[in-house]
Amino acid sequence: MESKCGVMNVRQLFIDLVRLETELWDAVDQRLRTEFDLPLGKFDVMQAIARIESCRVYDIARELSITVGAASKGVDRVEATGHCVRRPNPDDRRSSIVELTPAGESLLAEATVVVDGELDIRLGTALPKQELERLGATIAALRTAGARADAERR
Repeated sequence: MESKCGVMNVRQLFIDLVRLETELWDAVDQRLRTEFDLPLGKFDVMQAIARIESCRVYDIARELSITVGAASKGVDRVEATGHCVRRPNPDDRRSSIVELTPAGESLLAEATVVVDGELDIRLGTALPKQELERLGATIAALRTAGARADAERR
């Protein structure tokens, strides 16, 4: 089956996107590990906790497109370093609310500056702002199309 763009073009786009993601992840991860002893995976979980009001493990899983089990293990790792806590959920005794500790908030703030700087070097200076915004919109549209395809298969 050939897509609108042609099989080879779509396959090469996939390869390029995966390689770019890997290169970006590795570069940002290395900076965070070097400067804060903080793997990017933990940073990602901490960002989700900070962004989501009354955050539950389920919310982190949805936000990061990972399984609930992986999100729970991620929270366990962040909690083990004292950067988040789980509190009983007053609306649902079966779940907990996850919150950053003051130390977690401080680390996240400092690490975010480093992440933003590394991404600016690797993405922000590579393309004009308008092209970056267009790329962001295109990626969002592709993610939406993927979610729609997943829903149709269920």
